[in-house]
Amino acid sequence: MANYPQLDNASGVWNLREVYDAVVGGYWPNHGARGLVTGGGSPSNTSTIDQVIMSTAGNATDFGDCTNARSAASGYGNQTRGIFAAGSPVGSENRIEYVTIAYAGNAADFGDRTVSTDLQAGASNSIRGIVAGGRTPSNQNVIDYTTIMSVGNATDFGDLTQSRWGVSAVASPTRMLFAGGATPSEVNTTDFVEIMTTGNAVDFGDLTVTGYMPSNQISSSTRGVYQSIYNGGNDGRIQYFTIASQGNAIDYGDLSVTRDSTSGCSNSVRGILLGGQNPSGNAVNTIDFNIIATGGTSTDFGDTTEVRGAKTSSASQSHGGLNDGYLGTRPLPIGNIGRALFAGGFTPSLVKKIDTVLIPTLGNAADFGDLTQNMRGLAGNSSSTRAVFGMGRTPGDSNIIESVEMQSLGNAADFGNLTVSGRGCDGMSSTTRATFGGGYVSPAITNTIGYITIATAGDASDFGDLTNARDNIGAAGSPTRGVFAGGNEPGNSNVMDYITIAATGNATDFGDLTVGRYLLKGCSSELRSVFGGGNSGSLSNVIDYITTASTGNATDFGDLTSARVKAAPASNQTRGVWAGGETPSETNIIDYVTIASTGNAVDFGDMVDDTAGAGGTSDSHGGLQG
Repeated sequence: MANYPQLDNASGVWNLREVYDAVVGGYWPNHGARGLVTGGGSPSNTSTIDQVIMSTAGNATDFGDCTNARSAASGYGNQTRGIFAAGSPVGSENRIEYVTIAYAGNAADFGDRTVSTDLQAGASNSIRGIVAGGRTPSNQNVIDYTTIMSVGNATDFGDLTQSRWGVSAVASPTRMLFAGGATPSEVNTTDFVEIMTTGNAVDFGDLTVTGYMPSNQISSSTRGVYQSIYNGGNDGRIQYFTIASQGNAIDYGDLSVTRDSTSGCSNSVRGILLGGQNPSGNAVNTIDFNIIATGGTSTDFGDTTEVRGAKTSSASQSHGGLNDGYLGTRPLPIGNIGRALFAGGFTPSLVKKIDTVLIPTLGNAADFGDLTQNMRGLAGNSSSTRAVFGMGRTPGDSNIIESVEMQSLGNAADFGNLTVSGRGCDGMSSTTRATFGGGYVSPAITNTIGYITIATAGDASDFGDLTNARDNIGAAGSPTRGVFAGGNEPGNSNVMDYITIAATGNATDFGDLTVGRYLLKGCSSELRSVFGGGNSGSLSNVIDYITTASTGNATDFGDLTSARVKAAPASNQTRGVWAGGETPSETNIIDYVTIASTGNAVDFGDMVDDTAGAGGTSDSHGGLQG
């Protein structure tokens, strides 16, 4: 297999296919990549998260805040998320929280470690984050891991060769090293694990000196670097391991300011060292850097926003663990593979389960994860990587919005709130914006439309109004236009109106459905929207279609396999899928149509359970093209 350049060695001539794969895979040089640092005594614990652009030099700027002030946490991350795990606000804790690195803001809850610790080590590749060691206050040898793009509690991985605290970690895409620490005596032990397996760590070699709390997460794809170790006093040396081979560390540089208890991050070319405390025990705001491939004396980079003393934690989006190159280890990009999610519903009791299918295939649904609570009647929207579900019943009316990262199986997280509490809304989305229109907001049906920016968590904002108030509405759309169809006003409505998703403002009349009905659901390709099922005075199997970019009345498409309401919709550019619903009892039916043609729906498979009122969306619906 050809060995093309790595992130930290991207010179030479690359063809367009190689560049595309590198960008999509996340290992093309990212000159705007961020490093984050949080926590540490200043002299008291702080919750502030700072950010730096690692390819430049300059002072750090404010990013947001962790959920609480703490120190002695561990950080790791991938191209999308930064994770901060455990630590010591008062005593050791097991809390894990995350931020989306591209968008400044506050951290959100992720889950818990398997054990409450502080002074543990953390690092990652693009898929898994691994945390090891620490104290509870007794010394620990526990290694556990999380899947970075999900949320949920950590899973046991194995054990270090020694129970110790003050250990630090670096990673390549396949291997992670854990170096130094105290048992309580200082050690130079270095262990390693293969990241995508589980099992106990194995001896790798030794640091050049014994000590604890060297920097974390400074690495290229081949070289792991440790700086600023404490061994009875501050030690300013810089040393490295060749990660792919076992052996002892090699000295190859010095810090610009001797200190310990720092945080480290890297963009696979530069190693960045932030904060710490000097030989007098005073906290500093120093940031400096060196070149991972060459070493030497560090160079001043700038200052953190506040003095950060011992035990800070850090993460970055382009460290050596994310640089998979063409060596056969890089997973294929997950976005736009045709993953559909069906969230919540009733069976007949309210549930929080999320089912998933791959739209290009046929077959039964599988379990994906869970919402944070039992809900039904959700409106589903998504980008190619994140799904958002809003305004479900819990069983009371709700303004809740939850989000799910679609790259890997996992549970939902709180996103924010809609502008109103109610039920019976629906919506559609572009790659950046999700909309929610109509519904019942006690004591009346509403014409309200709200919107969110999918990539950033937060509350919805007002978009405008439908042409008339109605609930139990259906929605679908293209990358530029969203169409709201049917509903109850009260009485069966055949109204269709549309919005331009990127703008704000009131909806405009589009035309009429072939049959007025409510509790219908819509799917779309880039060009065509289809609306299936509903109640037109009795259960309906009607499927209508429109050309989304035009206006005019709907045309008959065909029929669902059974007349029903409250099905969950999802689509890619080829197929529209309706899952579950009431016939009038709950059903597990999934059927599909080929959107570009006309004709009756065909059996796809079955949901995990008989379920009605789930929210549906996918990573490749019609609003995500163009």
